[in-house]
Amino acid sequence: MAVVPEVVFVLGGPGAGKGTQCEKIVETFGYTHLSAGDLLRAERSRKGSEFGTLIEKCIRDGSIVPVEITLALLKKAMEETMAKDPSKNLFLIDGFPRNKDNLEGWQRHMGGKAHVKFVLFFDCSNEVCIDRCMERGKSSGRSDDNRESLIKRIETYLTSTKPIIDSYSVEGKVQRVDAAGAVAEVFAEVKKVFEKK
Repeated sequence: MAVVPEVVFVLGGPGAGKGTQCEKIVETFGYTHLSAGDLLRAERSRKGSEFGTLIEKCIRDGSIVPVEITLALLKKAMEETMAKDPSKNLFLIDGFPRNKDNLEGWQRHMGGKAHVKFVLFFDCSNEVCIDRCMERGKSSGRSDDNRESLIKRIETYLTSTKPIIDSYSVEGKVQRVDAAGAVAEVFAEVKKVFEKK
């Protein structure tokens, strides 16, 4: 039987430290990190992409890219990883699902094709998130690391992503980590979660 991808969804506000912590999880626990945002940004700048303009508009507006596009990119990335090495079936999917539509799309297209182990939720105040992103914006070159986009992104996160976290909480599938501390402190908490699971 084919190996099924084992997935951990990594959620939290913009600047909660998802990318930074995912790098450490990859090093320590051998997962493959797939960032929905990075995949979308790469697709946006890929020459000849049919979705580039639409993705750019969504990123600028702080809105959510249609689920079919994001899912197609995630599925392709998982398949390519496992085709190279079938034992690489542990994935961190960072920044997805971002809303109810994403979650329903995942269940429709990936239900039975991938197993969601749990949701790793980096909990952090809006102020900390904004400060971190503003700092990151000085060197990241990301068009959405500015105060105006950030306020929109945080609003989108609170109205759209927070209910996803709440719905997984009901199933007992959320592992909450306080993400306000220094990188090493946060990772110490993350390690405990992965060692338990």
